[in-house]
Amino acid sequence: MTSGGRDHAGPGSGPGGAPTAIALSPILSARYRSRDLERIRAAAPGARIVTVSMEGLADGPLDEVEVMLRGWLSSEAFDRILVRAPRLAWVHSATSGVERALTPAARERGIVVTNARGVFSRPIAEYVLMMILAVSRRLPQLLELQRERTWQPLEGPELRDVTVGIVGLGSIGRSVGALATAFGCRVVAVRRRGDAEAAPISADDEARPLGEVMLDRVGGPETLPELLAESDFIVLAAPLTPETERMIDADTLAMVKPGAWLINVARGRLIDERALSRALEDGHLGGAVLDTFSDEPLAESSPFYDMPNVIVTPHTAWSSTRVLDRSVDLFCDNLRRFATGEPLLNVVDPSAGY
Repeated sequence: MTSGGRDHAGPGSGPGGAPTAIALSPILSARYRSRDLERIRAAAPGARIVTVSMEGLADGPLDEVEVMLRGWLSSEAFDRILVRAPRLAWVHSATSGVERALTPAARERGIVVTNARGVFSRPIAEYVLMMILAVSRRLPQLLELQRERTWQPLEGPELRDVTVGIVGLGSIGRSVGALATAFGCRVVAVRRRGDAEAAPISADDEARPLGEVMLDRVGGPETLPELLAESDFIVLAAPLTPETERMIDADTLAMVKPGAWLINVARGRLIDERALSRALEDGHLGGAVLDTFSDEPLAESSPFYDMPNVIVTPHTAWSSTRVLDRSVDLFCDNLRRFATGEPLLNVVDPSAGY
């Protein structure tokens, strides 16, 4: 028996420590598949499931909800749910970014937030390598030559002669580093803490299934200018925090190696988009691959659509046939941990924002 006369270790009020009720908002697709709901019920026997729309409308009472799987939901809708769910103790974000879950109201309540770190790393890393290969081997120009019916071989660098700079060395950044080094690239990285302060990347690193992580150099934020000056491709993989918002602005773009390409697979608000547009137009920046923007969907009037040195994709780098299964697997694993009182996976540090 645990303290308080309970016969289970977990904080849930339902059978065996499971939550009494679980709220589910849409993740990755408009509706949950029946097999996903079956897996969630199996991980939390007896729990009542309440579905919540993207607008925050619930199909049942929220007063007993103790756990929430949060997908597409605005901060405002989430805060409205908090008011109606006084027992909510843990929120699992189906995305890696948690800025819309770490609202002031959630922080004040002390709600535990976990995220989807690691779920999207493989498809995003493959997307980044696809773009590095396409730009290096001049695929856009080759397709243009095909449209013009022009026979003109083009020269491109081998990846052993390419330096990739990764800004942010979480699960996505490490996965990009693993693939890039496997292709022979020289890889340098910047993360929140330098080598002296941060734990080393070990054999147990979650990116290891993609290959060995053999980075040439890892530094703290103070080494960003050096990374910008030497990288042929700059990959943004940092979380969105007050410190990283608009970290790529006119000043940092002026430090970039002439002709380099910027690849953003993180958050649109890491970039001052007006400054980026000017850098692309004046030719200092070779080009940009943009999968995410400050405002989405990207407006039809955006100049990025018409720039010849920009590749725009509709926030799709994360997408693969496996991510939904991995998302539900992670949530169900954490549900079982919640019921037994074990430490949850991917707990977010509210002070750091990730």
